[in-house]
Amino acid sequence: MKREVVVTGVGIVSAAGISPEETWNSLKEGKSGLTPFSLLSSPKYTGVPAGQVSADLAALSGLEQSCRPDQLAVIAARQALKESFPNADSRVMEKAGVILGACVGGMSQSEFFLQQLLLEGVTDTDLLRFHECACAAEAVAEDLGLFGPCETISTACSSGSNAIFLAADMIASGESDMMLAGGIDSFSRLTLNGFGSLLLIDPQGCRPFDEQRKGISLGEGAAVLVLESAETARRRNAPILATLSGWANTCDAHHATAPAPDGDGIARAIHSALGQSGLSPKDIHYINAHGTATIENDRAESSAINLVFGDGMPPVSSTKRVFGHTFAAAGAIEAVVCVLALKNRAIPANAGLDQLDPSCPVRIQRNFENSDISNVMSLSLGFGGNNNCLIMTRGEA
Repeated sequence: MKREVVVTGVGIVSAAGISPEETWNSLKEGKSGLTPFSLLSSPKYTGVPAGQVSADLAALSGLEQSCRPDQLAVIAARQALKESFPNADSRVMEKAGVILGACVGGMSQSEFFLQQLLLEGVTDTDLLRFHECACAAEAVAEDLGLFGPCETISTACSSGSNAIFLAADMIASGESDMMLAGGIDSFSRLTLNGFGSLLLIDPQGCRPFDEQRKGISLGEGAAVLVLESAETARRRNAPILATLSGWANTCDAHHATAPAPDGDGIARAIHSALGQSGLSPKDIHYINAHGTATIENDRAESSAINLVFGDGMPPVSSTKRVFGHTFAAAGAIEAVVCVLALKNRAIPANAGLDQLDPSCPVRIQRNFENSDISNVMSLSLGFGGNNNCLIMTRGEA
């Protein structure tokens, strides 16, 4: 019999805030974190709306000699663990592991290394030690003294959600009692110019599900959840913020960068997660959509949601206009949004929407609304047809 998996702490750092409290205030006020891009020099993309973290990450993390993704991840992980352990219990923490979704890693450091090498003839190999996307998980484990499993998932924009998926599987099966799980990504020229070359960046800022949408807004950030068995959490009187009641993923492998238009793979992930949770479609009170604001994504995702929920569809919103598209961190950030929505009993708005695209048949949540919600769903989609669905139920805290 599988063990119940609960969330006992969350941490988040993004353009919308550097804590769960700041993040929720931004969502409540409908405040977008998008600002004119300035983090990297770029003759083409400087000034384009993007989700940049403005805080001094080196000072906040104390990791002066580290890279930006590691700093983001450590800050978010410390927040999550602090909420889960108001009074630290090293006996439990030492056995905990960490799984993070990551794609870019310290790529910006590698790019700076290459720039110095080609333009100045300088060879600073220290910059290359942050290149691997696994560095952030290792930094968190070392900083917090976690001696359990340490892994990194890299499935593009579903990475953070898949990290939560894998951590939940490990806890449910009895392989681990506690895992820190989430996602992290930061800016690099690779992602900036890569998505630009695909013509997927909206110069006006992303507008999920809008009839005039033209693509994504880039973002960066980190989010971490403390997942553990309900038995362990109750034994130590931990705050149970939510229960992870269902999780599932599929891969439709339709195209390298575009989702299957009919949304079948997404729909199958939703059905599978619902089956695991024991809930029916009518039991879901809110869906946090992947909602990137690309033409293909929003249509495919809308089709999938409509296939499963039909006329009984709950409110749907994308929060990408608030955070930007944070790549590997997106699924984890949106999972934290779902936990905060349950905790505060409210539904975030679909920011950036003017006129709903008729080809996106979803029940869009236009305004922030207090609501006595109990079960929420988060969808995350990645290149290659990676589809992930998480279902959370309101906790006891």
